[in-house]
Amino acid sequence: MRDNKKREIILDAAEELMCEISDKDISVEMIAKKAGIGKGSIYYYFESKDDIVNAVIERSYALAIKEYFNDVYDSSDPLTKVKALFRSVIKQEFSDKRKNIIVYFHVQDNLMLHMKMMMTAVKTISPILTKLLAEGVESGSIRTDYPEESAEMIIAMLTFLLDKSFFPSDNEGIYRKLKLYAGVLETCLQAEKGSFDFLFTPEEYPNYTIE
Repeated sequence: MRDNKKREIILDAAEELMCEISDKDISVEMIAKKAGIGKGSIYYYFESKDDIVNAVIERSYALAIKEYFNDVYDSSDPLTKVKALFRSVIKQEFSDKRKNIIVYFHVQDNLMLHMKMMMTAVKTISPILTKLLAEGVESGSIRTDYPEESAEMIIAMLTFLLDKSFFPSDNEGIYRKLKLYAGVLETCLQAEKGSFDFLFTPEEYPNYTIE
């Protein structure tokens, strides 16, 4: 049986390295040394460095989802849950770069890395949003004929627009994008006007300031 604790140690070591140097310069040997274990042990848990990188990405989004569930634990309103989900994802975007690997992936000059990050975001978050949209349709607070397709489009659009490797933007540019995106969400989900204004409210995200 594999030791999950050792697996987490490997991922922690890889994440620390990723926040210090480029992914292209990191090797399995470096990860092993950082983790304080033998290189052979790495291959017991992961097939390659890319496999480790993918696991780090997936773990990062899993932590964001965990935070989301903490936020909505006492809520029964689907739209409130949808808003909390967006807050969790956006907070990841604007948290301290030294502590948040998702931000690291955004600033790396590595197209494959960016694509992996976006694919993981869609794969991880879309099923949850699909369920919430279906609940919202049933309660009448949200209107869409295609919950699953809407969820995939909404998450893909968000991760794509906020990725500065595709659309270089200063904080003012990001603000404008989020403002427009909030309007798209209102139209797409036929939600009450202003439902998603929090997406472009700086007070929501302490590390996001408009220069």
